[in-house]
Amino acid sequence: MGKMTLYLVIGFSLLYMIIGNNSNRMSSETVRNMADYNANTVAHSLAVSAANLACNEMFLDNNWTKGISKTDFLDGEIEANIVILNALKNIRKLVATGTYGGVTKTVEVIFQPSKFSKFAYYSVSEGGSIWWTGNDTVWGPFHTQDYMRVYRHPVFYGKASTKKKLIYYTNKNKDKPRFFGGFEQGVDLPLPTDGLDPMKTSAQNDGLFFTGHDSVYITFVQDSLKFRFAYSDKDSTVHLPSVAPGGVIFAENSIMRLKGTVKGQYSVACSGTGGKGNIYLDDDIVYTQDPLKNKNSTDLLGIVAKNKVLITDNAPNHSDINIHASIYSEDGGFGAQNYSSRPISGNINLIGGIIQHTRQAVGTFGSGGIKSGFAKRYKYDERFMLISPPMFPGTGGLEIVSWYE
Repeated sequence: MGKMTLYLVIGFSLLYMIIGNNSNRMSSETVRNMADYNANTVAHSLAVSAANLACNEMFLDNNWTKGISKTDFLDGEIEANIVILNALKNIRKLVATGTYGGVTKTVEVIFQPSKFSKFAYYSVSEGGSIWWTGNDTVWGPFHTQDYMRVYRHPVFYGKASTKKKLIYYTNKNKDKPRFFGGFEQGVDLPLPTDGLDPMKTSAQNDGLFFTGHDSVYITFVQDSLKFRFAYSDKDSTVHLPSVAPGGVIFAENSIMRLKGTVKGQYSVACSGTGGKGNIYLDDDIVYTQDPLKNKNSTDLLGIVAKNKVLITDNAPNHSDINIHASIYSEDGGFGAQNYSSRPISGNINLIGGIIQHTRQAVGTFGSGGIKSGFAKRYKYDERFMLISPPMFPGTGGLEIVSWYE
C-alpha cells in the first residue's frame, strides 16, 4: 500500500511538472505572438499613414516627386518614394513603408492622370432653363459647374457633385434627387481651354493629322479608316495600327463628319473657330464589340471637338442613332442639328459619356411626348472609370487606380 501511494505521488508530481512546463511555454508563446501581432499591426498602420501623407502631397501638387525621407513617426519609422512607371503617360507608383519593432510593412499605390472621360455627364453651363426630372437617371459620375435644377427626384447612381447649389422646382421634399453614389457641393472642376493641344501634338508625332481642309469625312471600318475631303471625293483607306499607332486622328481648323464601326482604341479630334471645330455624326458610330454585351470588349473611342458635336439632320439619323464613345465639347455642347424642326427621330442610344461646356437640346417635348428630335437613352460605359481613349483631355489632377497593402 505504501509503495502504491508513493508511485501515485511521484506520477502526479511528474504530470504537474509537465503541465506546468507546457503552460509556461504556452504563456511565453502567447506573449511573443501578441508582440508580433502588435508589431505587424503598428507597422501596417505606419505604412498606411505614410501613404496617406504622400497622397495628400501629390493631390496638392501634381508634380510632387520628392517623397518622404526616412523619419521617426509614432515610435516607429516611415518612408515614401515615388517611382515613374511611364513618363509619357505620367503614370506613377508610390511605395510607402512603415517599420516598428523590427517589422516593415509596405503599401503600393498607382496613380494616373485623371481624365474627363470618367464622367457619365459633365457641364460648365446647364443652359439656364433645363431641369433634371424624375424621368432622368445618370448611371456614372456626374458634375456641373452650374446650378443643378431638379424636379421630382432624378436619380444618380454615381458620385454627383456641383460647384453651385441645388435649385428645387417646388421644394426639397418634392424634388430632392436620389444620390446613391454620394453628393458633394462646392466642387470646382473647370474645363480646360487648351485640352486639344496635346492631342494635336500626338497626332503629328504618331497619329493621323489633317490640315488645310475645310471638311474631313471619316468612316471607321473596324481597324481601317476611310477618309475624303469633299462629299463627292473618292475615299482613301488606311490601316490605323500602321499609320496611327498613337491612336489620335486630328483635323485642324476643319469640320469633321464621322460614322462607322471602331475596332481598337482611338480618339478623333477637330479644332477651329467660327463654323469650324465641329464634329457631325452622320450615322451610327459604334464599337465592334458592345461593352454592355461583351465585358471583354477593348474597343474605345473619344470624340473631341473644340466647338460642338452634333447629330446630323439626315435620313440615316431619322430613325435612332447609336453612339459608343466618350464625347467632349470644349466650347460648345452635344446636341441634335435642327433639333426643333427635324422630324421625330427615335432614340439617341449612347454608351459612354458626355462632357460639354454648355448643355444642348436634342429635341422638343410637349404634353403628348416628343414633338421633334430625339429621346435620350444614355448608358454609362463603366470602363471609363479606369481607362480612357488616347490623349483624352485631362482634369489636371491625379487619381488612384490601385492600392495594394
